[in-house]
Amino acid sequence: MSYGPPQGGYPPYGGQPGYQQQPPPGQYPNQGYPPQQGYGPPPQGPPQGYGQHQGYPPQGQYGQPPQQPGFHHQPPPQGHSPYPQQQQPYPPPSHSPYPQPYGAAPQGQYPPQGQYPPQQHGQYPPPHQGQHQQPMYGAPAAPYGAPPAQPPGAPPTMPTPPSPGYDPNQVARVDLSGHADALRKAMKGFGTDESTLIRVLAHMQPQELPTLKQTYQQRHHRSLESDIASETGGYFEFALLAILRGPLQQDVWCLNDALKGAGTKESLLDDVLIGRSNADMRAIKTAYQHTYRRSLEADVKADLSAKTERMYLMILAASRQEDSAPVYPQAVEADVLELHRATEGKTGTEQLTVCSILTNRSDGQIRAIAQAYEHKYRRALESVIRDEFAGHMEDALVRMVRTGADKAMRDAIGLEECMKGPGTKDERLVVRVVAVHWDRQHATQVKGAYKHRYGKDLISRIKGETSGDYERILVAMLE
Repeated sequence: MSYGPPQGGYPPYGGQPGYQQQPPPGQYPNQGYPPQQGYGPPPQGPPQGYGQHQGYPPQGQYGQPPQQPGFHHQPPPQGHSPYPQQQQPYPPPSHSPYPQPYGAAPQGQYPPQGQYPPQQHGQYPPPHQGQHQQPMYGAPAAPYGAPPAQPPGAPPTMPTPPSPGYDPNQVARVDLSGHADALRKAMKGFGTDESTLIRVLAHMQPQELPTLKQTYQQRHHRSLESDIASETGGYFEFALLAILRGPLQQDVWCLNDALKGAGTKESLLDDVLIGRSNADMRAIKTAYQHTYRRSLEADVKADLSAKTERMYLMILAASRQEDSAPVYPQAVEADVLELHRATEGKTGTEQLTVCSILTNRSDGQIRAIAQAYEHKYRRALESVIRDEFAGHMEDALVRMVRTGADKAMRDAIGLEECMKGPGTKDERLVVRVVAVHWDRQHATQVKGAYKHRYGKDLISRIKGETSGDYERILVAMLE
């Protein structure tokens, strides 16, 4: 079975910090806006009327990030504090190896995995004094779930830049001839030096992979992917090819795998599509069209139906609020009221209303909504979704809420789901470890989140479920 998409022609992936290539004029700024995988804290200061006990933890943050350029640096005006508030950090593992359920109020701090590196996240600018209040939902100008209107005088919302590996206009200008030669030597002749393959590929940056493959082809007149496929096997081969594709083409391969043949792998769709920035989503759709000569939306329509199809088309619309969009308490309150009305506030559930709200809000806004919902109704929003929905739509909406609440914990739970119970879901485990490993800071926080929730070390858990070169490549990606 061939794991790689059709070869040839697709431009190289995105740039790496420190490289000289800059984005084209008029596109994404080089600084000042939060990265897709950011873990900075929400701004300090709770909105008036909201207490300290709120159910969802803040995105993992272990140090105060620098101020974001262009945002307000003075304390927010009284009564206009942006949502959500900073909460207490995570508790260390208790005597029980399983801490309180996901969505319970945090009390302490993640156990250290060395020192957590600080990560930047958009600081939401406070509304100006005297501005108009956010219009309530239901006004004729905007349907339920539409992005909140910007009040007069609000700072402009800037687009979130693509994640590393998702911008074809940036190229890694580095000499990787030594890496290419080492890989060829490891696979040339009798036998294969698997240790060299792991050492070279486990920590390759997304922006370097196109350069590595091109250098290998130029120096040895061979395809690196083809050599890997012929010299390795099993889940070890599966993991190496997933790395070689890079994050963008790996997403494209996963989407095709989820949609091809009989049935749909909705969990794979969720892994790739939910919680993505608009820039990443557009890059994924463009790459899918280029690789398979088909539109991703058309393939989703052909595979799904009814409300599930409509939910995924909302996700594919790439119409989320940007990470830099402010979080206005009035808009949060309106969303909370509407979510309650559409779920436990009535008989029956208005499923598409819930989908429309959660697919259009930024992570910071979803985090604020989840906190405010639990404060107002004394129920975690995730629990409400579990009770009101079922099947694939339930799983997708829960992932949206977890993405806004805490991405590191979301991914820690996802990895454990691959290993719990009889047997290991190996393909899913590889896909999720590869996805986590592209961001080293995020991978460190996922290990901390796993330790916090399950009371055990993630790498030790993986070692207990895998073996041989397959085990070694997964462990190397997370170390």
